[in-house]
Parts: sequence; C-alpha cells; structure tokens
Amino acid sequence: MRAARPESPAAYGQTPLPTYPAAAREQGLEGLVVLNVEVLKSGRVGEVHVAVSSGARALDQAALEAVRRWTFTPARQGGLPVDSLVEVPMKFTLNSR
Repeated sequence: MRAARPESPAAYGQTPLPTYPAAAREQGLEGLVVLNVEVLKSGRVGEVHVAVSSGARALDQAALEAVRRWTFTPARQGGLPVDSLVEVPMKFTLNSR
C-alpha cells in the first residue's frame, strides 16, 4: 500500500454495514475486526488488509467484503486529493433478546 501524510485525512462517505454471516450468528460469534484500508485519490478503496483479526474468519471476511464497497472523501495534500491509509474498526455484536 502507498502511504501519504495528508494535510486533510480521508473521511467516511458511503459505508453500508456488513452482512452478519449466518454461520457466525448461529455460533454466537462476536468480535472486533480492524482493517487497514488504502483510500485512493478517487475516494474508492484500494488494498484492504486485516490488521487485527476478530478471531473468527467469517467475521473478518464479512468486514473485508463490506469495506471494499465503501467510498470515502479522499485525503488532501496541497489542496489536491491523494492516496492515503486509514484504520477502520468494525465491531460485530449480536443483539440479546
């Protein structure tokens, strides 16, 4: 991933929530996934890597798939959009009834 130290960091744009994997829900799995996301100067997502796993592969995969569909307002350097890196935490929690 390319990294830039922008004057103005990237900001969230369209961020649809991930689908909670059915198998993970049935097993009662919860967790926090932290992703390193490359935000391109277009606002689209470039490379995405799991920085901190939830411990459940299904949750990690759901987070990766969701973030790949996101858009951002790109970071800016000298008034121009630039590629940058952001850390995205995504928490999966089952609601108790």
